Amino acid sequence: MSTDINCNPGKTVSFSHNSVNVFFHILTDCNLSCTHCYINPEQHGANRLPLKTAIKWLDHFKNSASKANLVILGGEPTMHKGLPEIISHGKKMGFASITIDTNGYLFHDILDKISPAQVNFISFSLDGPDAQSNDAIRGKGSFDKCVSGIKQAKSKGFSTSLIYTVSSANIHRLDEMVSFIDTLGIQRFFIQVIGIRGKSAEENESNLQVTKEAWLNIVPKAAEKAAQNGMTVTFPKVFLEHDETFECAGIKADNYFIFPNGRVYRCPLCEDYPIHSLEISEEGLTKAPKINESDLFNLNIPEGCVMNRLVQPDNIVLDENGNPKHKIACCLLKQEIAPQ
Repeated sequence: MSTDINCNPGKTVSFSHNSVNVFFHILTDCNLSCTHCYINPEQHGANRLPLKTAIKWLDHFKNSASKANLVILGGEPTMHKGLPEIISHGKKMGFASITIDTNGYLFHDILDKISPAQVNFISFSLDGPDAQSNDAIRGKGSFDKCVSGIKQAKSKGFSTSLIYTVSSANIHRLDEMVSFIDTLGIQRFFIQVIGIRGKSAEENESNLQVTKEAWLNIVPKAAEKAAQNGMTVTFPKVFLEHDETFECAGIKADNYFIFPNGRVYRCPLCEDYPIHSLEISEEGLTKAPKINESDLFNLNIPEGCVMNRLVQPDNIVLDENGNPKHKIACCLLKQEIAPQ
């Protein structure tokens, strides 16, 4: 692969002021133990939301449902027996889109209990183009099970997307991954960069973060290849040049990351800490006591994202004078390439 890092990285998607994104973690337990899992039961709760509670919490977004994208996550959300009812309720509320994020095991015969008309996408997670590479990250047998799940979902008419979390352990397999998932008929491809939080924060001695050079050498080219194969590809901006303006989604966008213990974050990088800006209960959304993440979003630093500077400082490279060589973009600022 060429080492030229000046290729067209695709359209940068601006933060939307007109939509709402609700990332609803209905439980935190999972059947897998991925090395980069961001779930932190101590901070997020170890309980499964009762179905009645999950529905009441969704109802707090009824006034914005028509412009809100609902993403249902875990842990592994298909382990929650009430998932079909949660989806049905979300559909009746009129959410703009509904997505299920899954590891592909598809518990409780979920595909037989929901219909393609109820969900916009079932989004599967794989982190390698073969069992050897994926299972080293996600656990033995997970590759075959996920591929089987994708094929089952496709056979029943569900639209499918795939999430690939890039780290130093698998970035070199990304091009192969694009070729592999083209054979599965995936419609949307989400490339994510590893966040050093949850389990990966505990195990960061392995240095899972990727350098700017590695990211720009590999990711944009792989994204363009996937788009040429007919997929819509979304991936984070990650690095800003000094003449680019840093913007924080905590200020510019309307995102809610909801966990079973009632914490609601606006920035996913904050999720390892009790600095959530909102709390949710049956009574509704309320502001959390200060000081919290919202007090940090307005800080202006040369490194770009202040939360990245606090929790992922290894992303930042300094010159001989101690100044950052580049700025880190908000983790929610994305680039997108449409099918060509």
